[in-house]
Amino acid sequence: MDQSNTAKNLEAAFGGESMANRKYLFFAEVTRKLGMSELSKLFKETANQETEHAFAHFRLLHPELIVDDPATLSEEEKKAIAARCLELAIEGETYEYTIMYPGFAAEAKADKDSDAVAEFNTQTEESKEHATMFHTAAKNFGLLTHIEQHHAQQYTEALGALDGKTAVPRSASEDPAMQKWICRQCSMIYDPVVGDPDSGIAAGTPFAEIPDDWYCPICGAKKSLFIVYQEAIAA
Repeated sequence: MDQSNTAKNLEAAFGGESMANRKYLFFAEVTRKLGMSELSKLFKETANQETEHAFAHFRLLHPELIVDDPATLSEEEKKAIAARCLELAIEGETYEYTIMYPGFAAEAKADKDSDAVAEFNTQTEESKEHATMFHTAAKNFGLLTHIEQHHAQQYTEALGALDGKTAVPRSASEDPAMQKWICRQCSMIYDPVVGDPDSGIAAGTPFAEIPDDWYCPICGAKKSLFIVYQEAIAA
């Protein structure tokens, strides 16, 4: 991998533009809810522009993925490009679930126990807010670890399919009390063994027994947007 300063700067620029895209889309959603349609439209338009900037940087980083005329490519060349996309996706998702999110979760827990608690006596309300934020962050990082692992598995299977490998067989638990459910919006996986204590859902609670007004702790999706999660069957 190219370690030149320009390559590193392109990576940083790609990250910055990508972050701006999601941030502006978030702002667009906030202002839409506030009834400010024109401002919401402005944020969306700017977000699209930031996406184009990010794509320009990424094309320079990965010229092997540039497709000018698909008609000129052989099936093998098409597969090679798609495989490279999957390899990069797997690399990113694997880093996230093996290193990034576990590390973030550990640091969030440590922050909750030190920074916020240390100042508790002098800044009670702020400390409470910090403790809550760190607790929620630690929980979300833990949930995202499983989500990114799920994504990495999906990409790995897709990469295998390009090489003609048979799809990995999957199935859901036949016991409703043990069935995991996955959010179609963000891929958060509800495990009845763990429950969702922060939302008042005790460990051991089957998905069917969760109140209908419960929502995804990651993206806020309604319970109705969850479907039964089918796990890979061990060989």
